[in-house]
Amino acid sequence: MRIEGKEYRTIWFENNIVKIIDQTKLPHQFVIKDLKTVRDAINAIKVMEVRGAPLIGATAAYGLVLAILENNDQSFLNKSAENLISSRPTAINLKWAVDRMMSKLSGVNSDKIFEIALNEAKEICNEDEKFCEKIGLNGLKIIDEIYNKKKDTVNILTHCNAGWLATINWGTATSPIYHAHKKGIPIHVWVDETRPRNQGANLTSFELNEEQVPNTLIADNTGGLLMQRGKVDICIVGSDRTLGNGDVCNKIGTYLKALAAKDNKVPFYVALPSSTIDWDIKDYNDIPIEERDSSELSHLEGLDENNNVKKILIYPKKSKSMNLAFDITPAKYISGLITERGICEASTKGLKKLFN
Repeated sequence: MRIEGKEYRTIWFENNIVKIIDQTKLPHQFVIKDLKTVRDAINAIKVMEVRGAPLIGATAAYGLVLAILENNDQSFLNKSAENLISSRPTAINLKWAVDRMMSKLSGVNSDKIFEIALNEAKEICNEDEKFCEKIGLNGLKIIDEIYNKKKDTVNILTHCNAGWLATINWGTATSPIYHAHKKGIPIHVWVDETRPRNQGANLTSFELNEEQVPNTLIADNTGGLLMQRGKVDICIVGSDRTLGNGDVCNKIGTYLKALAAKDNKVPFYVALPSSTIDWDIKDYNDIPIEERDSSELSHLEGLDENNNVKKILIYPKKSKSMNLAFDITPAKYISGLITERGICEASTKGLKKLFN
C-alpha cells in the first residue's frame, strides 16, 4: 500500500539487512529502520517497532536469517529461535513462523542454510500478502451485500490496527475495506483510537488517509453509542490468536465492542489468515495474555506547538496501573470469521470445513 503516494511493504530484505517501517514513529515521522542482527529483530518486536500478528511472524522469520548471517552455528540458531518466540507471548504467528523456519532448516548443510532461510522468509511474506488479499476479496462480499441493501454509505467500525501496517500488505480487517473502496462502494470507517498505544489513531487512521478512505477517529468507548444510534453497519476486527473453536484473542477492548454489537444486532466479523489459528489450545483461559509496561498508560506522545515529538505524563505520579494488551472474545459473539479460504462460522465445525 502507499505512503505519500509510494508503494511500500512493511518489511523487506536488502543487502543483507532487514528493512522495516518503524511504527513507533508514525504518524508524525516516517522512518525506515535497519535490522542488522537477530537482537535487532527481537528488540523491534518487543518495543513494537513492528507489531500485528502477521508482521511479527515475518520479522521473526527474517530474524533467523540475520542469526545465520551473524553466526552459522546450530546452537546459536536454536537459541535465537527461543529468544524470538519469547519476545511477545500472545500472537501465535510468531511461534508459527519460527517453527516453520526451523523445520525448513532442519538437517540443511551450513553452506546452503542462508539461501534456504532467506527464500523461506520471503515466501512467508509473499504468502501473507496473498492471503490478506484473498481475505479482502472474501470480506468484500459482505460489504457489497450491505451496500446493495442500504444503497448508501456503509459505516464500518474497526479496533486497533489490523491494517497493512500489521501485515505485509493489504491488512486483515482493512483488506475488505480497501477492496470495497477500490470497487467504488461508498464507505466510511469509525476508527477506535485504541488506548493505550493508540494504534487506531496513529496507524489505522494514518494508512486509511494515505489511501483516501473516509474515516473518523473516535474514543474507545464511543462505539456502543454509535451502534445504538444506527451509525454502524458492521464491525470488522483482526486477531492475534484464534482458537480452533472460534474464540478470538485480540487487542484489549475488542470484547466490549463485540458485546455492544451483539446487543445492537450489528454484525461482528473477525478477519484473519490461517497462520493465526491455534489448533492446540482448547480453553481461552490458557492463552498467555501479555502485560506491558505501565508507562504506556501513564504517558502520551505527540507533537508540541513547535512540531517536536514530546512524551508527557498524564496520571498522578503515585497512581498504579495495569496494562493488559489483549482480551478474549468468545465465539458466540462473532458473526463469522473471514479467512483466505472463505468465510465461516466461529466454531470448530466452521473452521474445519475450511481447513480440513
